[in-house]
Amino acid sequence: MNTKKLTQMALLTAISMIVFLIEAQIPLPFAVPGVKLGVANVITLYAIWTLGRREAGAILLIRVILGNLVAGSVMAMAFSLAGGLLCWVIMCLLKPIMKRNQIWIMSILGALGHNAGQLLVAAFVTGTASIAWYAPVLVIAGVITGFFTGQCAQILLNHMDKLKTKG
Repeated sequence: MNTKKLTQMALLTAISMIVFLIEAQIPLPFAVPGVKLGVANVITLYAIWTLGRREAGAILLIRVILGNLVAGSVMAMAFSLAGGLLCWVIMCLLKPIMKRNQIWIMSILGALGHNAGQLLVAAFVTGTASIAWYAPVLVIAGVITGFFTGQCAQILLNHMDKLKTKG
């Protein structure tokens, strides 16, 4: 791995950590446990498209582990890891068949995967599958938040492209 790519990964990891930690401190106007915008996923999407799948996965893992060590708990880390990794796998599988202007679709499906991963951990922790009643709420939240983060990632990629052509 070259120095430029490693530096980019370090910067994106730091940015995603900052976004993750800030977002963890912002109370949402609705009381739905486990639901947040997931703005740090914008960085994961950006990294998948610019650096590669493996690099994006490394950034995601470091963010989840360090972010939860700083602002979360071991249990929160289990939920974040399961959701984040399933989201990453889905987006990596979709990337070869998606056009760049379809990032929002990747993001929505990734968000739904994230929510499925969290539900699986919740079912494991509680020892019951009855937690699945919560799935419709998470599907709605996943579509909304996934669309939002996908649009943000698209704007970021487009803006970075403009900067590259001017520089």
